[in-house]
Amino acid sequence: MTELIPAPRSATAGSGEVRLTHRSRLRADTATQGVAHWLGAALRQATGLPLREAREPDDAEGGIELRLAPGLGPEEYRLVSDGSGVLVEGGSAAGVFWGAHTLRQLLGPDAYRRAPLDRDRAWSVPRLTIEDAPRFRWRGLMLDVARHFMPKEGVLRYLDLMAAHKLNVFHFHLTDDQGWRIEIERHPRLTEIGSWRARTKTGHRASPLWEDKPHGGYYTRDDIREIVAYAAERHITVVPEIDVPGHSQAAIAAYPELGNTDVIDTTSLSVWDTWGINPNVLAPTDNTLRFYEGVFEEVLELFPSQFVHVGGDECPKDQWRRSETAQARIRELGLADEDELQSWFIKHFDAWLSARGRRLIGWDEILEGGLAEGAAVSSWRGYAGGVAAARAGHDVVMCPEQQVYLDHRQDPGPEEPVPIGWVRTLEDVYRFEPVPPELTPEEARHVLGTQANLWTEVMEDHARVDYQAFPRLAAFAEVAWSALPAPAERDFAGFRSRMAAHYGRLDALGVSYRPPAGPLPWQRRPGVPGRPIDGPPPRR
Repeated sequence: MTELIPAPRSATAGSGEVRLTHRSRLRADTATQGVAHWLGAALRQATGLPLREAREPDDAEGGIELRLAPGLGPEEYRLVSDGSGVLVEGGSAAGVFWGAHTLRQLLGPDAYRRAPLDRDRAWSVPRLTIEDAPRFRWRGLMLDVARHFMPKEGVLRYLDLMAAHKLNVFHFHLTDDQGWRIEIERHPRLTEIGSWRARTKTGHRASPLWEDKPHGGYYTRDDIREIVAYAAERHITVVPEIDVPGHSQAAIAAYPELGNTDVIDTTSLSVWDTWGINPNVLAPTDNTLRFYEGVFEEVLELFPSQFVHVGGDECPKDQWRRSETAQARIRELGLADEDELQSWFIKHFDAWLSARGRRLIGWDEILEGGLAEGAAVSSWRGYAGGVAAARAGHDVVMCPEQQVYLDHRQDPGPEEPVPIGWVRTLEDVYRFEPVPPELTPEEARHVLGTQANLWTEVMEDHARVDYQAFPRLAAFAEVAWSALPAPAERDFAGFRSRMAAHYGRLDALGVSYRPPAGPLPWQRRPGVPGRPIDGPPPRR
């Protein structure tokens, strides 16, 4: 009972157990029918039990009932297993869904398999009462599919893994210098040219190694619709990211007029094949604005999310300083410098999105030069950006690289594959606190939640993504969901004990996680250089 991840708010043990048998039914009302379809499909394939769905109570033994409870919060749930069976109730279908995931955990690791190992085994749930609700409404995972493309099936799999950990925001990083991953009908060259590169740097950007074969891929509009619908069935919101005005070489390679043509020959650019901060940024012209308005129009058609991420990070200003077109724009607008020019660019799309009922969110660089009212900030360069944004009245998602960038290495040992950044162990992630202590209670209300980020420069396939994400994503999920004490007071030993059971769930799901004892032989990448940073990360 105590091996649940994330930890529930309260759990009270009863005496005995509730057995699920071939006579057990799965009952749901209209509001929870979608959850019943998901739960029934998941448990039928794992247990072999028929779990026939019903609308009305009956005398079938050990049944499962799903229903709404008006007194509970939107994502709050209550799970009661007693002599009458298992009841999962929530304040909304989302709450019932999270309760259903807790029920699946209670059934044991084999409840995560796609076929029963033994059709004659007994399935049971301990008698107990669980009351639970999330700490944050934004419990996110950012997946970068631009640096290394993840095919649609892999994305759907990650949505399932998120749901299993009660994460509810999927930040979909769709464009960057190294690839454009979403079909835009009015600008077909974005995928015809921008979605693939001729070769790829292997390891850190200083590495001498290359993979000399084309890499690429993109999601069609129907792929995106499927991903969004699949996520919605799991009560996950998909927040798309279209990066502007930096991280845009793939777009400029496809449409050279988008770049600073009076500074460089943009027709000579190709999709970037290495990593780092790219000097080639969008030109601050009316043509660029109209082009990206067209892109965002199609993005809004596909993504119902309230938030749209515009990037806004790591935009070098050198080309703008040398560009007469950019300097003329600065003079025309009465701006002080290039930082204010970037702010003007971001504010344009903030107003454009606001006029269409959406909200702009961007990396914390969008604070430089002033931020439009209503925009939200993803604080990645430590805590400072989030603190400044919250104090200025902006909503914030805390995702500091020093704490929750899961591409950073998990151990200082020499066998850690392609070691990037600071060492962030499972315990380090478990002791991460999303709300900076210097915020007042009023300011802290602007912290929407938190997010872990998976940048994929050195993650060439789903097994590498798994290795970097897990088991640390399980610790992050508990930080995002559970009402934990202060970081130093958290019971990491208890969490590690619960992880012993959770590894069995990850095994059943086929997750290629990092074992507690270190990487398996095939998880290592000998000879591929990374960029390790020694010492503890700064808190800034």
